[in-house]
Amino acid sequence: MRVLRRTLGTLLGPLALGLAPLLATACTAAHGDDARPGDRRPAALAPFERLLPVPASVNAGGPGYAFGAGTVIRTGPGAREEVRQVGELLAEQLRGPSGLPLPVVDGVAGDGIRLRLDQGGAGDGLGEEGYRLESGPSGVTLTARTPAGLFHAGQTLRQLVPAAGPGTVPGGTVTDRPRFAYRGAMLDVARHYFTVEQVKRYVDQLAQYKVNTLHVHLTDDQGWRLAVDSWPRLAEYGGAGEVGGGPGGYWTKDEYRDLVAYAGERYVDVVPEIDMPGHVNAALASYAELNCDGKAPARYTGTKVGFSSLCVGKERTYEFVEDVLGELAELTPGRYLHIGGDEAHSTPAADYAAFMDRAQAVVGRHGKKVVAWHQLAAARPAEGAVLQYWGHDRTPAAEKAAVVAAAKAGHPVILSPADRLYLDMKYDAQTKPGLAWAGYVPVQRSYSWDPGSYLSGLPESSVLGVEAPLWTETVATRGDLELMAFPRVLGLAELGWSPAGALDWAAYRERLAAQAPRLDAQGITYYRAPDVPWT
Repeated sequence: MRVLRRTLGTLLGPLALGLAPLLATACTAAHGDDARPGDRRPAALAPFERLLPVPASVNAGGPGYAFGAGTVIRTGPGAREEVRQVGELLAEQLRGPSGLPLPVVDGVAGDGIRLRLDQGGAGDGLGEEGYRLESGPSGVTLTARTPAGLFHAGQTLRQLVPAAGPGTVPGGTVTDRPRFAYRGAMLDVARHYFTVEQVKRYVDQLAQYKVNTLHVHLTDDQGWRLAVDSWPRLAEYGGAGEVGGGPGGYWTKDEYRDLVAYAGERYVDVVPEIDMPGHVNAALASYAELNCDGKAPARYTGTKVGFSSLCVGKERTYEFVEDVLGELAELTPGRYLHIGGDEAHSTPAADYAAFMDRAQAVVGRHGKKVVAWHQLAAARPAEGAVLQYWGHDRTPAAEKAAVVAAAKAGHPVILSPADRLYLDMKYDAQTKPGLAWAGYVPVQRSYSWDPGSYLSGLPESSVLGVEAPLWTETVATRGDLELMAFPRVLGLAELGWSPAGALDWAAYRERLAAQAPRLDAQGITYYRAPDVPWT
């Protein structure tokens, strides 16, 4: 298995980055015949050429800025508190590798890193998340219309700042904005339980590459992971298990609020999912009254799907849906609630449609927009409901056509094709963990497609964005999570952010390889794809 479990960056910090070239040479010499073509050292890219996602526009040139002990971050006179928070977080992120003090001060006069919120003039054309980065001898100026844009500008700056500490930020200008509004990753915490702190680490990893949505799959047959006051046994009993018989666990409401706030500070929206009417064995085991026969099944620790269903004909079911979604909506400031709707094989089609009608109405009453897996297209999507497509090359044409028809009727689509973006699919036959029902998904396949033209007949204007789900039937540890996500999730980030004309595998693989020191320094476990020329 071509895996690099990185601990050196964690132990040695910035020093490891300086040693990386020497260590790479030593490893090649030591392994001899084990060296692979993908491990050759590529020609060095200029700093702006290494940026990932690739920006919309770069004009490199002129003298750069000397980033060092005297650098300060300036947020402008009378800056909004949110801008100040962006500056403080950027200082914290830059201090990590550099060890510099980087004080955050008011005012724009003087050298340093300057944050400017400009809703007219210089901010024109940047949109809600775009930015301009200008670097010269007197400093680096980050300009955006919104604090989110300033945050993204700061993440670009992090890639331009010398990884090992003081040095020169190259001179030039980056003008950038995203192609798609929704750039997401999903983490299934139901099959295997992950703590809020583990998920926060993933949020940090995603946000630095401008991924702006974390979809959390909170419930499934194997576990219920969020406390619900009105139905306490859901978490207390339904959460006490996972695939393979482990102890499981659940988040308190305060822990969930903490995650949402933490992600929000990094301009990542949390989209929670309560899957229904199928994938509900944990709920059925917790409350007998949710079963049509009034008998609670045993908790489930296997990996089969499609065998469970809420009792569509019971009014108590809809009281349950109202209570659960109501409490979740109160905890979630974002606009979306995901209600699942996939693989409801034990729910007859007419019952499925009737149930989804009522569940969608509950979401609307609580002021949220519906997101559901694309099977909702075969029922009656509510006005404005978002469909998440998870099909693949072998998905029946009629199923794809239903999604396209729904999109043309006004339903935005999130693209998560399983044979491109499912992060739990194996890279190759040797990968452990992972599944392969959608085929192997090597790094090149994950990246080499265009969301704007992926589904025949689906106009790009109907594509809300892209999302890379990570299901955890076989993923039980942080190391497993990172191995399956990285580096494929970086390709997701570029597909969602960068212009269509900039998507090119030959160029991307070089820029991806240049991210290796960054991943190493953060102690991220990642897969060394053999067709990427890792540094």
